[in-house]
Amino acid sequence: MSDAGSHPNEVPGIRETANRLRMAIGAFKRRAQEVTTVGELSNPQLTALSRLDRLGPMTTSALARREQITPQAMGATIASLEKLGLVTRSPDATDGRRSALSLTPDGRTAVHSGRNAMVDKVTAALQDSFTDADIETLSAAAPLIERLAELL
Repeated sequence: MSDAGSHPNEVPGIRETANRLRMAIGAFKRRAQEVTTVGELSNPQLTALSRLDRLGPMTTSALARREQITPQAMGATIASLEKLGLVTRSPDATDGRRSALSLTPDGRTAVHSGRNAMVDKVTAALQDSFTDADIETLSAAAPLIERLAELL
């Protein structure tokens, strides 16, 4: 007989892994929010810039879908990035009624500079407290965690 809440074909330990990921990612997010300093880009702003850098031009609604947030919330993020001169709008190639967002040269610089208080803090923690093998493991896990986030 299986435990309540488990599935007959469930890999042993998968619920424990899911719970540990939930707790670890939650703690990471809370600490990341504490580190953000005045004047630097917020996590939503950096995420939007990174998506545009990696995936190319897209609409605000497409970005919102990727991040699983409302188009209104993404619109506010994009408006702040436009005000900073980091993104620009142009007519969508497939539908002229919509606008495609793309990075400006300053936006590309912001993504690639890597200067961010949280990135600096994580870099220092990795250098000071993790072995090369640990860092390789985290590097390999990062795309998997990103894929998991996209599936939720």
